[in-house]
Amino acid sequence: MQTDLTHGKITVNMLLFALPLMAGNLLQQMYNIADTWVVGHYIGTDALGAVGSAYALMTFLTSILSGLCMGSGAAISVRYGAEKKDSMRNCIFLSFVFISVLAVLLNAGVYFLGDAILVFLRVPVETRPLMHDYLVIIYAGILATFLYNYFASVLRAVGNSTVPLIFLAASAVLNVTLDILWVAVFPFGVKGAAFATVLSQFVSGIGILLYTLKKFPELVPKAPERKWNKENFRSVLDLSLMTSLQQSIMNFGILMVQGLVNSFGTTVMAAFAAAVKIDSTAYLPVQDFGNAFSVFVAQNHGADNRERIRKGVKSAVLVCAAFCVIISLAVCLFAEPLMKIFIDSKETAVIAVGAEYLKIEGAFYIGIGILFLLYGYFRAVEKPGISVVLTVASLGTRVALAYALSALPILGVRGIWISVPIGWAIADLVGIMLYIKGRKKQP
Repeated sequence: MQTDLTHGKITVNMLLFALPLMAGNLLQQMYNIADTWVVGHYIGTDALGAVGSAYALMTFLTSILSGLCMGSGAAISVRYGAEKKDSMRNCIFLSFVFISVLAVLLNAGVYFLGDAILVFLRVPVETRPLMHDYLVIIYAGILATFLYNYFASVLRAVGNSTVPLIFLAASAVLNVTLDILWVAVFPFGVKGAAFATVLSQFVSGIGILLYTLKKFPELVPKAPERKWNKENFRSVLDLSLMTSLQQSIMNFGILMVQGLVNSFGTTVMAAFAAAVKIDSTAYLPVQDFGNAFSVFVAQNHGADNRERIRKGVKSAVLVCAAFCVIISLAVCLFAEPLMKIFIDSKETAVIAVGAEYLKIEGAFYIGIGILFLLYGYFRAVEKPGISVVLTVASLGTRVALAYALSALPILGVRGIWISVPIGWAIADLVGIMLYIKGRKKQP
C-alpha cells in the first residue's frame, strides 16, 4: 500500500507511515543485538568488546550507503508528490547505477584496508584477532545492505513503509535463529555470529529487490527512462552525496569516540558495546518518526503545500517530545536491568559503567529527537547541506569535548558520556535558528 501524504489527517498519517519504519528498524537492530547477546553470554567479554567495536565501524560504513539511499529517496519523493512519474523513474535508474558503483568500491576498499582500520580504531592487541575474524565475514554483507536500503528507500519515498518491514522481519528471525545455532549450539565463535548476520542481510536485500521488480512495475524504469538526464542526476547527486556526508560524518564522529573508548580498556569497551545497543534501540522510534516526517515534508514540498508543511512541523514536534519523555524515563529507571540483558550479572564493573552512560544519555533524548526532525526537514526541502552543518556542529562538539573532558582525572570516561547531550543541544539551537530564518523568507 502506498500512502499519499499530501492529503488527509497530518498527525495520524505520519504516525501510520512511521509505525512500520519503527518496527523495521527495531528488527534491524536485532541483527547486532542478537550478536551482542549471544557473544556476551556464550563467548566472553573480549569477544563482546570486539563485536561492539566492529558494530561502530560497520555503522559508519553502512551509513555512507544508507545516506546515499535516503538522499535519492528524497529526490524520488519530491517527484512523486509533484506527480512527475517519468522523472521519478529516471531518478530511480540514475541513483541505482550511481550508488551500486559506489557500494562495490566501498566493499573493495574495506577489504584492502582491513588491518589498518583496526590500528586506527586503537583496538587492544588482545582483541584484534577476534575483531578481524568477525569483520572479514561481515564485510561481505555490505552489498546486501545496499540492496535492502536502496529499495526500502524507494518504496518509502512513494509512501510504502510496510514491505521493507516484512523483509526485515523475515531476516531478523533468521538472524536470531542462526546466531543461537552457530554460536550457542555449535562452537563457531564470532565467525558464527558474523555468518548469521551476513546470510540474513542477503535474504532481506535480494528479497526486497525481487519483490519490488515483480509487484511494483510502476517503479521500474522503462527503456526510454533508462537514460542520462543531467538535471535529474544533479538533483540525485546533490541530495545523495549531502545526505551521505551528513550520515557518515555523524557516524565517523561516533567511530572516533569508539577509538577513545577503546583506549580505556576491555571493561569500558564491553560496557560501551552493550550500552550503545540499548541507547540506539531506545531512540530508534524518534529517528524513524523523523524519517517519516521527512517523507511527509518531501511529498508536500513537491506539491507546494507550504501551509500543510507548517502544520506538520508543529505536529511532529509534539509527537517527538512525547516519545522522548517516555523513552527517557524508561532508560533512566531501568539502566541496570537493561545492561544485564547483555552482560552477566557477575560483571558488576561493566554493568556500572554502562548504566552510567545510559542514565546520562537517556536523560536528554529530546535533544537527539529534535535533531532527527531537523535532519529530515532540511533533506526534504532539498537543503541537505544544512543537515551537514548540523551534524558537524553536533559531532564536532562531541568529539572535541570527549577528548578534552576524558583527559581530566576528575571525569575520566564520564567526560565522553557528558559530551554527547552537549553536542545535541548546540546542533538543535543552530538548526532551529536556520529553520526560523528560512520561514521568514517564505511568502
